[in-house]
Parts: sequence; structure tokens; C-alpha cells
Amino acid sequence: MNSKNFTTVITVERTAGDAFDAIKNFKAWWSEDIEGSAHAIGDVFFYHYKDIHLCSVKLITESPLERLVYWIMENQFSFTKDKSEWTNTKLIFDLHQDENNTKIVFTHEGLTPDYECYDICVEAWTNYIQNSLHKLLTTGEGEPNPRDKEGFNAAIANKWRIRASIRQDMTSGQ
Repeated sequence: MNSKNFTTVITVERTAGDAFDAIKNFKAWWSEDIEGSAHAIGDVFFYHYKDIHLCSVKLITESPLERLVYWIMENQFSFTKDKSEWTNTKLIFDLHQDENNTKIVFTHEGLTPDYECYDICVEAWTNYIQNSLHKLLTTGEGEPNPRDKEGFNAAIANKWRIRASIRQDMTSGQ
């Protein structure tokens, strides 16, 4: 394991095909507010949580049933000095199937302990992979950040004392 990149692993009693399809369905395990598609090479989607975190993500590599690689084209955090942390990093999903199980190795290539966001991002990715994606694959229902409701992102923002801008709070009615 490369210590410069964050990695987490789950194993599920599902086929690699099931896992491959679930991973591509970011709305079902990361955020219901994702706009765009993540299904074909070149597809781009936009993720945001209020004005705290915004990013554009492009599918750049697809090896069916084995690997998906997404490139963070642009990123903006409201809570770091370097607002563009994550820009040009990659979200890598490697799948390994044995008889009845599929192991998913998620690596955020470029997410390093040097980043100001590292601890927050590790906590968030651990939740979304170990909890939400795992539940999507084992129960059929993930726990993505909900649209127009408080969810994991609100809890983590509160824990780390990160607030959206006043303008954002006013426009979202909070």
C-alpha cells in the first residue's frame, strides 16, 4: 500500500459486475445531489455540498469488472487555505472477485497527509465506502448524502466546525 494515498477496502458477497454497477451509481452511495453521469468513459459529473465542497469528476479508465478510475478535474473547498486540494487527484476502484465475494479496493490517489483536508476526507471516504457503498451492495440501499436534508455531510461539517457561507445558508433556507 502506498502511504501517500488514502486506501480503504471492503469485501462483499456480490459479483464483480454488481460491484462495478454500484460504484458507478454515485447518487446511490455518495450524494443524491450529484449532477451528470459516471457511466461511460469521458462522462463528467458535478458533486457539491453547499459551498463547502464542489468538484467536477470525469471517468477516465474503465476495465470492465476490474477497475474504474475517476479524475478530479476541478475542486474547491471552502475550509482549506489551498481551495483546490483534490484537483488532479484520482478516485480508483480496483475489483477482485473470488468464488463468492468481491473485494473492492478504493484508493484516492493524491490524497496525502500533507493536505489540510486529509483527516476530514479520510473520515468522509471511510463512511462512504465502508458504510454507504457496502450497504448499497449488501442491502440494496446505500446511505448517500440526502438531497435537501441533513445527512452525513452536515454531521461531519458540524464536527469539524465547517460552515457554509452566509449567502449559501440564506439561499438554502437554513
